Amino acid sequence: MEVKGKIKLIGETKTYGSNGFRKREMVVTTDEQYPQFINIEFIQDKTELLDNFKVGDEVEVSINLRGREWVSPEGETKYFNSIQGWRITKINTEAPQDIPPPVDDGFEPADNLLEDDDDMENDLPF
Repeated sequence: MEVKGKIKLIGETKTYGSNGFRKREMVVTTDEQYPQFINIEFIQDKTELLDNFKVGDEVEVSINLRGREWVSPEGETKYFNSIQGWRITKINTEAPQDIPPPVDDGFEPADNLLEDDDDMENDLPF
């Protein structure tokens, strides 16, 4: 799945636990009638993908939806969802800068075709 939008926030990389689990979150604002603020997490080595982006960039993020079950000490079961990013690319919203110049084909526009009707009749080959 993909999410497209503008980066609203990029968090710092945080490390959890003794095994060094790393997580970094970003928020993307979608461009639709009712914009959504989508919190996407990048984990482990994917946290470094965000180093080349900044707030305001238009991006497309490839995501996976994750769900997990948790049972409280009281025996109550709860379910949690998360959105994990695994690829991010910048969307080019600018016009291309290297447009080639117009081709000079050697022809000049004929501005005076209708000005002298008498000459036009004399130019006919028959």
